[in-house]
Amino acid sequence: MAKKARKAAGGTPATVALTAAGTEFTVHAYEHDPSSASYGEEAAEALGVPPGRVFKTLVADVDGELTVAVVPVAGQLDLKALASAVGGKRAAMADPAAAERTTGYVRGGISPLGQRKRLRTVLDASAADHATICVSAGRRGLEVELSPSDLAELTSAVLAPIGRA
Repeated sequence: MAKKARKAAGGTPATVALTAAGTEFTVHAYEHDPSSASYGEEAAEALGVPPGRVFKTLVADVDGELTVAVVPVAGQLDLKALASAVGGKRAAMADPAAAERTTGYVRGGISPLGQRKRLRTVLDASAADHATICVSAGRRGLEVELSPSDLAELTSAVLAPIGRA
């Protein structure tokens, strides 16, 4: 019987998944301010990383199927482009409770990695412009830095231009 990977002290399902896959990554922690208006922009500022290299994980409903969109915190998700990237017709932001229940993470801490139910994922094409990017490590105040190609491989993501400034 195979053993399940366990969360190390302070670990999250995202970091457990990265470790289990043997992926090179760096964890960055910062003090989360509950009054912050934007989790992603807060992360970029706290880590001293340009907002174009910090990506937020959003969950959308594309034709009735939850889909993960990973876009730079400096911009917004283009819902039409997301629908098109997965061959859908209509996309809307998912109900936050459904996103939390399905991924196993809380809003502001949803990671594209280690989700309770693996959702199809689209990574904004701008990620390929960087050697590494930061995404949520699975809780507010915790980011993981890894190569965009590793993220795409681990999530089976499609790369497409789904972000807009």
